Amino acid sequence: MLVRLFGWIMLAVLAAFLLNNYLTVWQGLPGIAPVFGTGGQASSTAWLQLGIYFASALIAVFYVRRTPERSLRSDSQRISALNAYLIRAAFWAVLIVGLVDTTISALRVEGMLDPLVGSQLGADLGRAQFRGPYVHMPLLVVSLIVAAFTRTLGFPWLALLVVVAELLIVVGRFIFSYEQAYMADLVRFWYAALFLFASAYTLIEEGHVRVDVLYSNFKTKTKGYVNSVGSILLGMSLCWTILIIGMGGRSSIINAPIISYEVTQAGFGLFVKYLMAGFLGIFAITMLIQFVSYMLDAVADIRDEPGGRDHSSSAAH
Repeated sequence: MLVRLFGWIMLAVLAAFLLNNYLTVWQGLPGIAPVFGTGGQASSTAWLQLGIYFASALIAVFYVRRTPERSLRSDSQRISALNAYLIRAAFWAVLIVGLVDTTISALRVEGMLDPLVGSQLGADLGRAQFRGPYVHMPLLVVSLIVAAFTRTLGFPWLALLVVVAELLIVVGRFIFSYEQAYMADLVRFWYAALFLFASAYTLIEEGHVRVDVLYSNFKTKTKGYVNSVGSILLGMSLCWTILIIGMGGRSSIINAPIISYEVTQAGFGLFVKYLMAGFLGIFAITMLIQFVSYMLDAVADIRDEPGGRDHSSSAAH
């Protein structure tokens, strides 16, 4: 029960952190810093935001105490399934947003956007502050819905799309002498998503490389100790470091580009640079969730719970 409490409280605190980040950055609330003597005088709102953390932790405690019969392995599988959904939604998001934004940018370059949608809407679509909230955000919601109903496509397909997009650049440049900034932006957009989002997917599939000459000879219980301790000390700590530094305030390296809908200097490129800044946050979130699942599964190996994975094949990578 203590291990389950630790895992679910970790996820609850993550949810509270993300909610507070939204309230502080987007809604202008003071955050919890004033409570600890920084950022001004602590107001009731700041204390309320701090209370979100305690409330989230209490919900996790309540859930664990209400489900004492649930095994570590079962919790691990449930958390992995949730994370797989988030990763699948991220795939659909970068796929749909990339294609739609490329279409808009291509029409702008060729002067076909205004005749198609009108001069006012065409001018609005040329501004990141319009295209972000009114085009990209609805597409992100669509991606969440699509991911809930389909499991047919995933990040292996994104690797193929990167190759196809790069091939189109080569064909356009050397055969038709045609190249635009949005074409290279699309490759970078998908390429960054492939590596940052698929990292958690690879952890789910036990596909990460283990540079270790000892692990393969360990017993299952010893491997469980290595995986559980490593998940906490190396995995979760790294993810929290990225989240705290990257989303610690409005001027942080993840929050600042998203707030301003930052774009590249190329006037007719894709308007997705601010989303790419958020890729690092998505990486940390999905990896943290998966490390919690991995830790629970590792402790289940220590306890000899049935249904464990064969870790010997992954150690051979």
